[in-house]
Amino acid sequence: MEVNIKISKKVFNEVYLPYLDNEDRYLVFYGGGSSGKSYFIAQRYIKKLITPRRCNLLVTRQTGDTNRKSTFPLLKQVINDWNLSKHFKINESDMRIKSLLTGNEVAFAGLDDVEKIKSITFENGELTDIWVEEATECKEADINQLKVRLRGGKSKKQMVLSFNPINIQHWIKKHFIDSKLATVCFSTYKDNKFLTDDDRKALEDLQYTDEYTYNVYGLGNWGILGKTVFDARKIQERLNHLNKPIKTGYFLYDYDGVKITNIKWQNDKNGYIQIYQVPHVPKQTKYCIGGDTAGDGSDYFTGHVLDAKTGIQVAVLKHQFDADLYTKQMYCLGKYYAYKGRENNEDALIGIEANFDSFPIRELQRLGYKNQYVREKIDEYTGKTEKRFGFKTTSITRPTILSNLIQIVREHVDTINDRDTLEELLTIIRNEKGRIEAPEGGHDDQMMGLAIAHEIRNQVVFEKEPIVTEYNFNFKIEKPPVGDYGETIEII
Repeated sequence: MEVNIKISKKVFNEVYLPYLDNEDRYLVFYGGGSSGKSYFIAQRYIKKLITPRRCNLLVTRQTGDTNRKSTFPLLKQVINDWNLSKHFKINESDMRIKSLLTGNEVAFAGLDDVEKIKSITFENGELTDIWVEEATECKEADINQLKVRLRGGKSKKQMVLSFNPINIQHWIKKHFIDSKLATVCFSTYKDNKFLTDDDRKALEDLQYTDEYTYNVYGLGNWGILGKTVFDARKIQERLNHLNKPIKTGYFLYDYDGVKITNIKWQNDKNGYIQIYQVPHVPKQTKYCIGGDTAGDGSDYFTGHVLDAKTGIQVAVLKHQFDADLYTKQMYCLGKYYAYKGRENNEDALIGIEANFDSFPIRELQRLGYKNQYVREKIDEYTGKTEKRFGFKTTSITRPTILSNLIQIVREHVDTINDRDTLEELLTIIRNEKGRIEAPEGGHDDQMMGLAIAHEIRNQVVFEKEPIVTEYNFNFKIEKPPVGDYGETIEII
């Protein structure tokens, strides 16, 4: 029996049409709420199911039962909307959908039951497609297991992921989007021509009552749910107007076991140092570098170079180093941003957190670095004040430097040039005890490094600049008056 089914392009939102027949291995749909992305994915798969080409689909969410209230009825809705019910067999109890035209099937499962996923089979051929709905609910390890499940056989394979961008530090952003592993479709409610005026207005009214939710669920901007510590609106505005780094890379150098010499910059697009302003441009200045070591709850070593006079972030280092390699890169950064004055030269001031690992501080000293941040410490036994290198984060200093950084973000967010730094700041919250910290699974390395950098600025001493006064007088010479001044002055 020959069946002729025609589907008009008018049933699709135009933003999605380029992805209707896409065959890339990984395809991501993300953005704001009410954009119609999930409905389009359902449309897309119904089209594939009735096409005479193998398509066996596994639809997953983190919890299997949630499919019964979301993805399963969504696929049935498209079948009904297109008047295709007679061409499908739907098993309500097992949540199975089968195309009677091609034999292609759909199965549903939750990532909370890995064994069930392993046991899923199809009558006609192997698994070819996986749709992960609300993918941000899932763990990276679970998605990696799905990748394994999608291997083998001769059919073209594809994984589709859909979600709202709740957490800017979520693993899924780095794994699929930042890495350019996936083909990406971004959309918002503005792309959904089927949205009613009332629904559209309800979303737009959020900008007046809950601006942050509007940014995330309305405009599809990356963020984090909950009360953020730093001004989310200011950060988002800054993210929208950032320039790319002037150069990316790291430093090469010679090291004989005692000294570092012959320092050279190496351009590398995969490097871990971002340069936003080269030294002493547009004018001669001094720099300071705040560093945070990989310690408790932290995975990265970081370094922020600031123009000590203006507070402008001119370079950022972030990497998962061994401590000795981190120290050598910080040494090179300090030399790169050294001050060449009229009377003497001076390396950039470096202040590294001393809480978890004092090795970088001691190593800089051993390497002969001359300009480290000095803090005062009172000896508990003698009562004498001692001077120590490095910045110590305590229950007193931590709130202070973070309060300062909160003010800087609110009033001078334009001084922050690094996207990764801003994205991390956007996720920082207060826990139930009021402590400022990263959410579970997040990081605060960039925040602490930047806060330390701003704190140590006050230890940078600038040479007194000569005062130049310009005179522009217009004298009008007049003859002295002739006459009696009215009084005789007698000198005695």
